[in-house]
Amino acid sequence: MTKNDVAQYLDMLIPDPKCELIYHTDYELLMAIVLSAQSTDKRVNMATKVLFDKYPTLEAIAEADLNDLEVIIKSVGSYHKKSIFIKEIAKILINDYDGKVPRNHEALVTFPGVGRKSANVFLSEYYHDPYIAVDTHVERVCKRLGLANRKDNVLTIEKKLMKCYPKADWGKRHLQLVLFGRYYCKAIKPLCSECKLKDICKEKKKNY
Repeated sequence: MTKNDVAQYLDMLIPDPKCELIYHTDYELLMAIVLSAQSTDKRVNMATKVLFDKYPTLEAIAEADLNDLEVIIKSVGSYHKKSIFIKEIAKILINDYDGKVPRNHEALVTFPGVGRKSANVFLSEYYHDPYIAVDTHVERVCKRLGLANRKDNVLTIEKKLMKCYPKADWGKRHLQLVLFGRYYCKAIKPLCSECKLKDICKEKKKNY
């Protein structure tokens, strides 16, 4: 079956997938995820290095000047909104959660800039809870490889992946699909000639 072919290939190609966002604390990860929307992990890591060096605590971020935050994170895009998001997240964590990011999906999605995908990513990465997040890479790969239909939305794809794979593997599969889409099954110039899944790919005639 397609799902098993994909799983075996991903295990061979990316046996030990790692999140590429750099973080040291729970709130650094959450803020990095928020900043990563419509951006790249590389750009986010460059911005957060400056951000967390200059503002090393939640209190410092909460009290930071918005204009300064905007300058620091400008390269990640949507910096007006994102600077407000991270400042507000810092305030919420301080005032409502004793500075600790909650291990609670319903609570997380109430944070500014945090939607279902971001909450899934955080809980899977930081707490190793069983979640699958569907970003543009995962969506593209799933539709190309027949794990999802062309018209499926991200929630439908998430549910299909949850049915495809054991719960214990959800976090690993999410990261594998992200990295596979980022470096192999790319939106532009995918490496089709090298891919062992090209025979089941829905777009193989377009790409090689």
